[in-house]
Amino acid sequence: MIGREASDIFSTTPEDRYAPSEDRYGLSLKDVVRVLRERLLVILLVAGVLTGLVVAFNQLQTPMYEASTKVLIVQERAGSAADQPLSSQVDGLQQLALVMTEVVDSRRMAQATINRLDLQIPPGKFVKHLSAEQVNETPFIEIKYEDSRPDRAQLIANTIPKLIPGQVSDVNVGTTGPIAAKVFDPAFAPSDPASPNPLRNGFIAMVLGLMLSVGLAFLLDYLDNSWRSLAEVERISGAPTYALIPPHKLPSAGGRSATHALSSRRSPRSLSGSETPNGNSEGH
Repeated sequence: MIGREASDIFSTTPEDRYAPSEDRYGLSLKDVVRVLRERLLVILLVAGVLTGLVVAFNQLQTPMYEASTKVLIVQERAGSAADQPLSSQVDGLQQLALVMTEVVDSRRMAQATINRLDLQIPPGKFVKHLSAEQVNETPFIEIKYEDSRPDRAQLIANTIPKLIPGQVSDVNVGTTGPIAAKVFDPAFAPSDPASPNPLRNGFIAMVLGLMLSVGLAFLLDYLDNSWRSLAEVERISGAPTYALIPPHKLPSAGGRSATHALSSRRSPRSLSGSETPNGNSEGH
C-alpha cells in the first residue's frame, strides 16, 4: 500500500501537483456562502465607509431650491390663418413650443433676465441652473430654475415668461403673427431643497459599496493561496497525508492549577523508579 502510494507520488509531475485545478477556483453555492461569511467584516466596512463619505459630502454642499413654472405658447393669427383646421394650428404651436425651449435655455435669455432683475450672476452660471422642456409634445413649456434662495428661484422662474416675446420679436421663426407666452401654472417658493438629497445618494452609495465590497471579497479569496482541506492538500501536492497536527489550545487557569497540583505530588524518585507496596523502590 505504501509502495503504491509512493510510486504515485513520484509519477506525478510538479506541473500536475501545483497547477490550479478547476475545483479550487470554481464558485459553487457553498463557496459563495463561505466567502461572504468569512469576508463579512470587509464587506460591511467598505460599504459603510463609502456610504458615510457620500452622506458627509452631501451635508457639506449648499442646498439648492428649484422653482418651476408652466407656460403656454400662443400665437396671434390673421383672419386667413384663423380659418385653418384646428389640427394644423395645434401642430404649428407644438413646433413653436419646441423652438421656444431652445430660446429660453440660451445665454441671450439669461442675459436679458439678469438685466431685468439686476442680478449679480454670470450668464454662464445662470444657464447651468436654468432648464426648459416641452411638455409631452404640447404647446406647453416647463421652465425650471435652481438657486440657493427659494424666493429668488421663484422670482426668476416667473420673470422669464415675460421676456420670451421680446427675445423672438426680431427673429423670423416662420410664424404669421406675434408670439406670446401665457403663464398657465406660476412658480411658488419651494420649501424643500431639490439637491443634494442625502437619503437617495446614501442609498445609492450603499448599494454600490456592497457591490464593490463583494467583488473585493471574491478577489481576496481568489488571491488566497492557503489550503483549506485535506482533500485539497492531497490533490494539489500529489502526496498522501499521513498525520495531522491538531490545534493546540492552552489550558485554562483551573487546568494549569490542577496540572501543577498533580505534578507536585510526584517525587523525583518516581522518574527513575516506582515504590513497591512494602516501601522499597524498584528500579527500571
